[in-house]
Amino acid sequence: MKKIKEVLVVEGKDDTKAINRAVNADTIETRGSAIDEDTLALIEKLADQRGVIIFTDPDFSGEKIRKIVAEAVPNAKHAFLPKAQGRPDKAGGSLGVEHATPAAIRAALDHVYTEAPAAPTLITHEDLMVAGLIGGPGAKERREQLGELLQIGYVNGKQLEKRLRMFGIQPADFAAALQQIRQKEDFHEK
Repeated sequence: MKKIKEVLVVEGKDDTKAINRAVNADTIETRGSAIDEDTLALIEKLADQRGVIIFTDPDFSGEKIRKIVAEAVPNAKHAFLPKAQGRPDKAGGSLGVEHATPAAIRAALDHVYTEAPAAPTLITHEDLMVAGLIGGPGAKERREQLGELLQIGYVNGKQLEKRLRMFGIQPADFAAALQQIRQKEDFHEK
């Protein structure tokens, strides 16, 4: 089983159980989006000692936790689970890392990003408009697909440019993902 050097920041004990089925890793649980100061201080200490990977649920609460931890630990790494991989088997459950298969968890951890401080803008707002990722019909669905293909998670239109810059997504990777999205759309139109 693959050993992860960094400590994974997750939301709860069920996430820890799912991760331990996939990889050999230590976790720290935030126990919800209201992260207390002691937990945040521990995450900061672990970041200095071993490094941390933020691996939260692909939902609003997960993004809120990600922002809080990333603000406290700017050098944290990020792993993203696509929404489709975090859906529960039973109806009525919420999205979460705890529902992911070991293979999906390993795939997410194989594509870890580190925020690039003061990264240059490689993909502009105009690029996003032309690509149909902001405003207009189907933009949300395209952003969801883009987030999965680039493994950067889902963000709304206002945050997309920042997320692409934050993780240093290169124009060639962006273009390749767009091509896949367009091919999928062309296929469904036929």
